[in-house]
Amino acid sequence: MKKDLKIRLGQIGDYEIRLLKVFEAVVESGGFSAAERELSIGRSTISTHIANLEGRLNLKLCLRGRGGFSLTEEGAEVYELMKTLLSALEGFRTGVNALHVSLTGELRIIASDAICMDPQSGLSPAIARFSEAAPSVNVLLDVRPLSDIERMVLNDEADIGLIPYHRQLTGLDYRRLYADACHIYCSRTHPLFNAKPSPQLRDQILSSKIVHAGIHTSPEVGAQLADMNKAAISYFYEARLAMILSGAYIGFMPDAYVQRHVEAGDLCALVPETKQYSLEVCAITRTYGRAKRARELFFEHWMIA
Repeated sequence: MKKDLKIRLGQIGDYEIRLLKVFEAVVESGGFSAAERELSIGRSTISTHIANLEGRLNLKLCLRGRGGFSLTEEGAEVYELMKTLLSALEGFRTGVNALHVSLTGELRIIASDAICMDPQSGLSPAIARFSEAAPSVNVLLDVRPLSDIERMVLNDEADIGLIPYHRQLTGLDYRRLYADACHIYCSRTHPLFNAKPSPQLRDQILSSKIVHAGIHTSPEVGAQLADMNKAAISYFYEARLAMILSGAYIGFMPDAYVQRHVEAGDLCALVPETKQYSLEVCAITRTYGRAKRARELFFEHWMIA
């Protein structure tokens, strides 16, 4: 009956690995004398190493005598097991060394509307720093609707998704990035553009036609829109802004997105003290699956203040 190696051997450390490599050289050289040249050590030292290994394993590994060098049955089996172990160690060493080699491949980032150019996102500087650190990685950046982004990240069709935080889906990790202040805006051609604060202004705003995204990204957004005249749906900010600038509609927009139009005198915020909400933006990644070095490296360069 075979001896229980797991119980008798215990942990394998550097000492055991050195002994196994001596044993490997002896077997593959065909004996102790031939292994002297391979290992550059004397026969007596080799003999001591093999004896120590046999004592460590509590097994007789080889036979020496007039008939020459030969392996015992246990020795032959240990030799095969040893090759598997040393091969695994070499694979580990090669894999670790590969981690220090330049990254290649693609980093796929899918963003919800307006986030790419939001100065608070810091996305452009992050891409610049990442491209310098990993020049062989191609960064693919695209804009998609919110539901598409969640699906693409879950299906591993995208590495990072940038969305307004609105729910917690199983299978996704969320990293809060920043918050956008949003107010309701009208254009200079809208009747309320020059309206002064008055008891009637609130009712005028509620009765005005408003364009909205068609989805409630948070309960706060839903509460703000609940009593308003929701007359048009336009998901993307660019299209929504065009409708607001037409003068036919009012609508909520992130302050940073419309700042230049406000400064140019084309837009103004209506009752900013009451008609407002904060829209949190987050990065989503898959909870499960293999960790991706390019993705984590990008986050490292993105989070630099």
